[in-house]
Amino acid sequence: MGAVESTERERERERERERERQREREPLLGPSQAGVRIQPVSGSGRVYGRRWLVLCLFSMLAFLQGMVWNTWGPIQNSAKHAFGFSSTDIAILVLWGPVGFLPWLLFVWLMDKKGLRASLLLTVFFMVLGSALRSVPLSNLQLRRWLIHGGQLLNGLAGPTLMSAGPLLSTTWFAPDQRATATAVASLVGYLGAACSFLIGPLAVPAPNDTQIVESITHWDPGHIRDRIQFVLYTELGMIAVLFAVVLLYFPSRPPIPPSIAAASQRLSYRSSICRLLSNMRFLMIALAYSVPTGVVAGWSGVLDMILTPVRVSQVDAGWIGFWSIVGGCVFGVAMARFADSIRGMLKLIAVLMLAGASLAATWFTLTCLTRLTHLPSTKATLYTSCILVGIFINSSVPIFFELFIETVYPVPEGITCGVVTFLSNLFTGLLLFFLTFYFTELSWLNWCLTGSCLFSLLLILFFRESYDRLYLDVFVSV
Repeated sequence: MGAVESTERERERERERERERQREREPLLGPSQAGVRIQPVSGSGRVYGRRWLVLCLFSMLAFLQGMVWNTWGPIQNSAKHAFGFSSTDIAILVLWGPVGFLPWLLFVWLMDKKGLRASLLLTVFFMVLGSALRSVPLSNLQLRRWLIHGGQLLNGLAGPTLMSAGPLLSTTWFAPDQRATATAVASLVGYLGAACSFLIGPLAVPAPNDTQIVESITHWDPGHIRDRIQFVLYTELGMIAVLFAVVLLYFPSRPPIPPSIAAASQRLSYRSSICRLLSNMRFLMIALAYSVPTGVVAGWSGVLDMILTPVRVSQVDAGWIGFWSIVGGCVFGVAMARFADSIRGMLKLIAVLMLAGASLAATWFTLTCLTRLTHLPSTKATLYTSCILVGIFINSSVPIFFELFIETVYPVPEGITCGVVTFLSNLFTGLLLFFLTFYFTELSWLNWCLTGSCLFSLLLILFFRESYDRLYLDVFVSV
């Protein structure tokens, strides 16, 4: 009997040693990955060619949402002349974008529980409905203004998904050496849509303050200006309706086989993720470093025409300045993301360099606008250069920050992480535009807010301690 018990105990000890050897062979994920289970992935994952179609559809949605949001700022003089808008009305029309982020928790929950397809279908529905409301050709201008405000609000409700789902899409569909590039494209194309509004609006809609065109009285006719604005609204509605049909027919939530170990890993729950983010001081530090300057520059660029009018810059020139500042940021951002994909572990250094450049450019622009006090040359070339550099450095830092967020708080889901930081960014945009509704006679304080936000962000990122938990999982564990 004793021999049987001894044999049984020996077998139990052997099984325990085997379990210990199995645990030693498991990937060492570090303390931040405790409780994360890895689902089986064949080989190192698989990427599909359709990922580019998915990225293209998502980017086109972000493009149109940004274009609709920035419709009124670049043509604010024309809108005042045609619809009787005031400066407060223009600021509120831009403000509806950040206001649309108030129910961000609902959109983040939907993205986490139902996937990208369900979230995008709801997003495009809001965009179609909002664009349709703006386009109703009523003769009652008071009712027409209410419909335009309502349409802008519905378009703002599409922002939480389109501005925060880029990193989720890149992780779900793209290999580790393409993630930063895909994040850059998905998150920056929305800014490109806002840039096209700077170009399309002033070119399609005549400006009553354009002193270069004096031979045609139709440029001062409110009815003619109203018809041109209506043409722009109809065009945007048509493009969004076509894209809604395409997304309804085809937009999968995820590929059949995940492209990487990180894409296949099970993430924290919704409630645990929110608690983890709000208690992580490193995340809160870098979230402020991202949201303060990007939020301020969004509100600042939305009323750029109002800022440049006192220094005698026309509506068309202000549109070109805004256009090239955002386009430069998008192009430079994709290039920096591609560089980050090829040389990994350099995200903090890239962010520091971009914020240092943004601080210098914002200071230059602010002092140039105060030429009566600083006696700096205030020419079209200096305004173009300084403003474009601000857009290049700040906008191109967006995908770098997104990737840094995901690396810092992994295994929190990408949609939840970026939903929090985009909400904070839009909160600062909303605060800026809220104060603008009261202090719109003298706007130099907006330029000082821009400069201060860049310097504040640079200080925070210098003291930030970076980590690359997701990169470790994909590169080292997969090997």
